[in-house]
Amino acid sequence: MTPVLDRVGRATARADRPPAGAPARFRHLLVAEWIKLWSLRSTSWVLGVGALAVIGINVNSAASNADRLAGLPGQLPAEPGIPDLPEFRFDPMHTAFVDPAWQLLLIITAAVGAIAVFGEYTSGLIRTTFAAVPDRRAVVAAKVTVISAVMLALGALVSGASFGLTQMLLRDHGGLSLGDPGALRAVAAAALLAPLSALIGMAVGATFRHAAGSIVAAIALLLLLPALLQGDRYRWVKEMGNAMPLSAWRRLVTNPERAGSFGKYPLTVTEAWMVYGAWATVAVAVAVLVVRRRDV
Repeated sequence: MTPVLDRVGRATARADRPPAGAPARFRHLLVAEWIKLWSLRSTSWVLGVGALAVIGINVNSAASNADRLAGLPGQLPAEPGIPDLPEFRFDPMHTAFVDPAWQLLLIITAAVGAIAVFGEYTSGLIRTTFAAVPDRRAVVAAKVTVISAVMLALGALVSGASFGLTQMLLRDHGGLSLGDPGALRAVAAAALLAPLSALIGMAVGATFRHAAGSIVAAIALLLLLPALLQGDRYRWVKEMGNAMPLSAWRRLVTNPERAGSFGKYPLTVTEAWMVYGAWATVAVAVAVLVVRRRDV
């Protein structure tokens, strides 16, 4: 009886196994991209250390402000003669979203997104990938899905931890909760910044296919270009600056109760979300188009 059962078991296993030459299903591509992403030990180190660095910068800012505010008699203007305007008041939300910290996250996630694409081209693995899966759109879609999911989890962790820890340190100085105006929006916008910058990095990596060129181009696009498009003197310059991801992020993480004036031609909250969506859509489209049209 045992040999009969063994033959039945082997027959069942062969029936469950996909036939040789069958096209890979999308879930197989997701598993493959997941393995590629984590096969490099540097991926976990870069993301882990980067997340701790971003949280640490924000927490240090909150701790420094808490120490400074502990010696003040109350929430009053710091100097006589300074008007009691929103832009002159202490903003506890700002400590959770310090510019250098989130610019660092922007660079890290964009670099990982770029490496996910150009790394296969520089190593030659992309030829094996396309030989196994000729449908390049499916390959790019799997990369986008895996990278977006990982970076969204990373962004949510960093954003939630930064907001929670900083506001806990500032609980005696006006610390906020997620129920306060603008708080949940700010946490969500900061969390989405990670997958957004990773998608932009993927588009840049697909375009340049070179390590140094991709990283430099991503930094120039995400950090240097917004710095050049500042000021209110020319409307077209300001409008172009408003269309950058970093400008949209700054608008979304601004405390609505301490916002003050945004100057001429301000970016609205709705427009900021539209900037997020537009950049993500264009980044994915560029990655798909470039990978499909260019030879390996």
